[in-house]
Amino acid sequence: MIIKLRGHHLLCLLGFRGMGYSPEFCVNMTKIYETLRSQPETEIEIVEGPDDICAAFPIGDQRYHCENHTVLSKDAGILERLGIKLGSSWKWADILVTVAAELQPQDIGIICATCPWEHYGVCAEGVRLVTEGRELPPIKK
Repeated sequence: MIIKLRGHHLLCLLGFRGMGYSPEFCVNMTKIYETLRSQPETEIEIVEGPDDICAAFPIGDQRYHCENHTVLSKDAGILERLGIKLGSSWKWADILVTVAAELQPQDIGIICATCPWEHYGVCAEGVRLVTEGRELPPIKK
């Protein structure tokens, strides 16, 4: 199994705690999160633009931002910061090692300052857990 992820979702996954844009989005994100959490050797393909998480973004009353220039720019900046190239394949465990080496929890407030989820603090907490070598928590259902 290969999971396709864009740059900023590498960090979003660290902070996912069951919140999302719709019930369908949360089901999809939980499936991806729990797969990676329980199977860290899962292969990740780094893609530009919409990925396996975006596939469940609710179209309707919400603004579809998955192809927005600012989101693409955020993806590129995060990949550059982590030293990860578009089109490359990584094991999730290796992405966690890279995040632990390159980021600190306080970096999330800067890197993701415009993200509506940043103020919850869960992404910074996820980076903290990874830098401490601890596991990400299971999603409570």
